[in-house]
Amino acid sequence: MINVENLSKSYKDVKALDDISFSVNKGELFGLIGPDGAGKTTLMRILMTLLVPDSGKAKMAGLDVISEYKNIRQLVGYMPGRFSLYQDLSVEENLEFFATVFGTTVAENYELIKDIYVQIEPFKTRLAGKLSGGMKQKLALSCALIHKPEILVLDEPTTGVDAVSRKEFWEMLKHLQQQGITILVSTPYMDEASLCDRVALMQKGRILCIDSPARIVENYTRTLLAVRSNEMHRLISDLRECPQVETAYAFGQFVHVTPKEEDLEAVELERYLLGKKHQNLQVFETNPGIEDVFMGLMAGNE
Repeated sequence: MINVENLSKSYKDVKALDDISFSVNKGELFGLIGPDGAGKTTLMRILMTLLVPDSGKAKMAGLDVISEYKNIRQLVGYMPGRFSLYQDLSVEENLEFFATVFGTTVAENYELIKDIYVQIEPFKTRLAGKLSGGMKQKLALSCALIHKPEILVLDEPTTGVDAVSRKEFWEMLKHLQQQGITILVSTPYMDEASLCDRVALMQKGRILCIDSPARIVENYTRTLLAVRSNEMHRLISDLRECPQVETAYAFGQFVHVTPKEEDLEAVELERYLLGKKHQNLQVFETNPGIEDVFMGLMAGNE
């Protein structure tokens, strides 16, 4: 449904995309996962025919993003990272406007958006600019779907919204996927990776890994230790100074540590930290998450 081959794009001296290749199957929910500056937005703008790549090819539903851009725009729904609807129009007026642009009506495709729209319908006369973050998100999604697209492209749709709205939004995406819509979504939130069928982990314009979230974690074979003390800031510094520690990053209430030597055990690391006068220590082996894998891949590609 989406095919990208050797795509590259630069802005002056910055390589935003560096020989990117991947594919998304029909009906799949595919995630682009990575921090700011990873190249996610540039990639999506190329796929949405808003940017021209320096080299490489990309197709959406079999259509070339350069030569067949007009046809692509009829088949794809796009929700950019920044709220881009008309803030001086009401909820209802925005929806009607986007339906008209695509030569349809709200009534014609209402069944597709009704589970989303009913949540904002009580505010249909309110100006879009006066909506909360979660409500803006739902309106933008409704407008992206109003022409019944085959592919839905969402650029960091949950950034800046509360945890409840994030959960609701992903439930909406799962429901849309069940209706046969292919979904490409980008996010900087590692916890959202597990909600995708497959993900591409991105950093500095490159894809580090592509697979299902479960397989990505299964393939992580390094020892991982969780560490905690009553002085967390000093703990990170001391861990990074330890000759046997490769990486040490804060993960919630703990620091996750990857040893350089696989035979470094929790008891040895605890002994080292006791020598540094740390108190209330907790050191134990833990199971990795996708964020641990990502950090490990980043360290290996620096």
